[in-house]
Amino acid sequence: MRKTTFKNWSFYIFFFANGLAFSQTKPDTLHFKPFIWRSEPPADCPFVQSKELTGIKFLGIKSGFHVGDTWYPSWADDDKLYSPFTDGICPRLDGSEDLSISDGNVPQGYGVERTSTGQAVIEGDDPVNLKVYSLGLAHVSALPYHGRYPSGSLVYNKVWYYGTYCLDPKGSTPYGDKVYNWPWLGPFVGFRYSTDYGRSWKECQHTPEKPLFNETGLNGYPVKIGSPHFVDFGKNMQYSPDGKAYIVAHGADTSDAKPRFWNASWITGDQIYLLRVTPSIENINDISKYEFYAGKDGKGNPVWTHDFKQIKPLLEWNNNMGCVTVTYNAPLKKFLMCVTDGGNTCSKMNSYILESKDITGEWKLVSYLKNFGEQAYFLNIPSKFISSDGRTAWLLYSGNFATDWNGIQIQTNPPGSHYGLVMQKIEFLK
Repeated sequence: MRKTTFKNWSFYIFFFANGLAFSQTKPDTLHFKPFIWRSEPPADCPFVQSKELTGIKFLGIKSGFHVGDTWYPSWADDDKLYSPFTDGICPRLDGSEDLSISDGNVPQGYGVERTSTGQAVIEGDDPVNLKVYSLGLAHVSALPYHGRYPSGSLVYNKVWYYGTYCLDPKGSTPYGDKVYNWPWLGPFVGFRYSTDYGRSWKECQHTPEKPLFNETGLNGYPVKIGSPHFVDFGKNMQYSPDGKAYIVAHGADTSDAKPRFWNASWITGDQIYLLRVTPSIENINDISKYEFYAGKDGKGNPVWTHDFKQIKPLLEWNNNMGCVTVTYNAPLKKFLMCVTDGGNTCSKMNSYILESKDITGEWKLVSYLKNFGEQAYFLNIPSKFISSDGRTAWLLYSGNFATDWNGIQIQTNPPGSHYGLVMQKIEFLK
């Protein structure tokens, strides 16, 4: 399930009634007529059109698995992809299944003091012939929030760093004459880690009450580093320019004069933030080891600071940003950024892809994917499946978790979009 408290549990009825809770050993593939997605950016889009990557063509082949969502694969030195997952099932190699539920409101025997996140392996070199299996679940407290979800995940030099963030403050959030508890974005907690590729774990010393970056989402207060994701620098981070891990996150701040209702949620925000750290067990949960992007100086050079209070947005587009990922396309020498604006969090969703030769910009628009999915989220481009010339790749996402919510009918576009792990083969147009 996605980030919905779904008070009547309708999603879970849908989930099991439609046969989605079964062990899927082979990818579900679909072929359709290739097409170029018509880019329709809003009039106030702040990004100029790229002249080097001018659009996205869907090449007519979809692959995927009807499992949980939140797939952010990291390409390890053993050539496997390791990824978090949650809010659904994933088969194990022995034929059993793991059911991960990150929302403590859900009646699955977990509760806010025992939410769960899963870890999985994606094996194979061809997306139409992959094997996906769970390595197990981790159970942790979400208090004082109602949910705790996977986010930034990195496998580097045989160590897997697995981050989680919180959602839905247990306290109330006033808005006008009503009070809401969901879906406000809480803080990023920190990282647990594994030295045996996810078979055993050392739990994070940080807690939702005392998170890594000392932010809070209580009472609707906006966080900046709520749901961060590692920049994908290829196998074992081979293309990092300086040996550092870079992280992008979406958030908001208190200066917004025109906030929308779902201003800072799991899938909506106003800004993108950037930070970096030299990845090690000693550094990963130590705020003093992080550097935060703080804008550019008078000569246009990026400014980095250890002082979190000096952090500045990498990108801003009020009421049009949300979940963000970045992949380095080594053949093209381009960074590719995927951003999803989730609307009211249960509606049709808009995504867009940006490109830049430098991670600090200038970022330019490749394509604006209006109503993509029509409800697609958590977009990322796994570096393992980028072609040798960089022109084709596989776009990974989850989709369509609430196909009939408050009278909004969600269709399937592009073909093959569904809840779980979806991969579409795409081409970057010149």
